Amino acid sequence: MFEMAAPIESPAKCEVRSFVRFLNTKGEHSAEIHKQIVAVYGNVMNQQNMTKWCHELSKGRTDVHDEQRSSRPSLISDDLFQEIEGEICANQRVTIRELHHIIPEVSKTTIQEAVTKKLGYRKLGARWVPKMLTDDHKTKRMGSVLRFLTRYTQERDEFLDSIMTGDETWVFHHTPESKQQSLQWHHTHSLRTRKFKTSISVKKVLASVFWDRKGILLVNFMPPGATINATTYCDTLTRLGRAIQNKRRGMLSRGMCLLHDNARPHSTHITTVLLEKFK
Repeated sequence: MFEMAAPIESPAKCEVRSFVRFLNTKGEHSAEIHKQIVAVYGNVMNQQNMTKWCHELSKGRTDVHDEQRSSRPSLISDDLFQEIEGEICANQRVTIRELHHIIPEVSKTTIQEAVTKKLGYRKLGARWVPKMLTDDHKTKRMGSVLRFLTRYTQERDEFLDSIMTGDETWVFHHTPESKQQSLQWHHTHSLRTRKFKTSISVKKVLASVFWDRKGILLVNFMPPGATINATTYCDTLTRLGRAIQNKRRGMLSRGMCLLHDNARPHSTHITTVLLEKFK
């Protein structure tokens, strides 16, 4: 008694179909052909597909290879492509649904494919910037940058020592611990510590902070409910001047560069006069 050999792995489709053609020509039934195919090649062709091939071979088909299929014709003509692109150029926020109402002869799926794959468009959100700069703002910033670069080329570290910056920030009475701060070293089998969700405290205080490359110069906390105006900001600058005299002796006499934003309290006339007084 002969032992059944292992099925042939990964046979070519034309090989299996040639075997089907051979057995079909001998007059074997499709069910028996499928049984022998499974025994020789494994489950590479189901019964339904086997019956279809036996029917086509019985009708006179001799080619066991797949027929060449022509690519599906595009449902959108060049004129429709131009119309879609024209609508997008006219209104870059137009949606696929709105394009379908404008061009109802094609489906939304086809329009989506035309817009994303054929025309190469994709929806992008506007990038948020803190302030719209005018040409005058850009010119002034460029002039400041060039002056800074020139001074750094001439003075090097002495110029960096003369730079001081400041800004306002809200300080909360309680700030929850971040995930990075709560990380701890543990073995893989150790019990993980628990952390309960906490929120930022409602109470907060406004602080003006000034610093240079060597560290903090002044932290000035505002009274609860107070806002920063020109008068309070000038008072903060006066305190800053005393802090510089105590912590950075000789800095005021050598001259310094104060970097702060162009908020209204920072750019009023009395603030400008006080800064000129400090030189």
